[in-house]
Amino acid sequence: MNIVSDRIKNMAESATLAMAAKAREYKAKGINVISLSLGEPDFKTPQHIQDGAKKAIDEGKYFAYPPVNGYLDLREAIAEKFKKENGLNYTPDQIVVSNGAKQSIANIFQAIINEGDEVVVFSPFWVSYSALIELAGGVPVLVKGGIENDFKVTAEQFEAAITSKTKAMIFSSPCNPTGSVFTKPELEAIAKVVLKHENLVVVSDEIYEHINYTGAHASIGALPGMLERTATVNGMAKGFAMTGWRVGYIGAPTWLAKACNKIQGQFTSANCSIAQRAALTALTSDLEPTRQMTKEYLRRRNLVKELLDQIPGFKTNMPQGAFYFFPDVSAYFGKSDGTTTVKDADDLAMYILENAHVSVVTGGAFGDPDCIRLSYAASEEELREAISRMKTTLAKLQ
Repeated sequence: MNIVSDRIKNMAESATLAMAAKAREYKAKGINVISLSLGEPDFKTPQHIQDGAKKAIDEGKYFAYPPVNGYLDLREAIAEKFKKENGLNYTPDQIVVSNGAKQSIANIFQAIINEGDEVVVFSPFWVSYSALIELAGGVPVLVKGGIENDFKVTAEQFEAAITSKTKAMIFSSPCNPTGSVFTKPELEAIAKVVLKHENLVVVSDEIYEHINYTGAHASIGALPGMLERTATVNGMAKGFAMTGWRVGYIGAPTWLAKACNKIQGQFTSANCSIAQRAALTALTSDLEPTRQMTKEYLRRRNLVKELLDQIPGFKTNMPQGAFYFFPDVSAYFGKSDGTTTVKDADDLAMYILENAHVSVVTGGAFGDPDCIRLSYAASEEELREAISRMKTTLAKLQ
């Protein structure tokens, strides 16, 4: 029997998780695969955050269902964080804590999209955006930022993509997969476009906020007139090395926060009680561990850029945040080692996995089929070895 719904049949599998699964298959066979496919910090959750969770367990007060939108003191801490770090004046009732930023985004799209509504997606984009839009009955409208503009979509491109069916737009800054960071003037130009359209909602994914090498993170919701038009998405996974704790959150206009709370109440209810206490500890403690992690990512970025520049045919920008490179590898399309011919980025990612035993992700899943994504959230030893293997293997393609 197979009565899977059309909705699920038509949903694309997460390319990052699929490649990670393939890498695990190779590892299970005893093959030494270096994984650069997942966007996961290779640091442990800082000790003081672990201790906050342990304290909550020992206190014995956090074993019952929490409020659907999160504990009040955590939402107060998030509201204070938004105000202090981002210039965003949300009240605790405008905060919804979810099971990761992915659920936060899913909640938003379920809350605002009617069948056939369009969502402008700045591309390259995180792989789940389009799937979550389609799951809600919407239509993703991809607008591509090229490598010549650091992969950033311009306000003019954005405006040209808006139609009478446009309900929302979504982007990330710092960006997954490109590492690009929108400047305040660039966001101001985008905001001017948004404010011309009365019912257009901005979804601003700022999960990589702390992994930013520019020295200045800008939130579009903090610009004049934008607070009531913006859902700001963030979470604990990247900046605090808390991927497995699954804590994401939004700040949003009251009507949208209430809608997300209503949806979450039916889908999952609240985020894990102990994970919330760990998040509270993280948000109310010194950010020095986060700053130290970011310094290390910056050092690795510079190393990896130097190494990638030594691979013929790789065209790379200089990422200003996150922990990814997104090289244009189209120079290899049509090339062969005499046995295998590489037609596209999908083929190249598999060729690298099978022959160099390094897992990367095809750029097609992120909206740019000329590219691949690789994460430098790995040790220097692994990064040097992985890129050396790639260089040697790719040299066989002529």
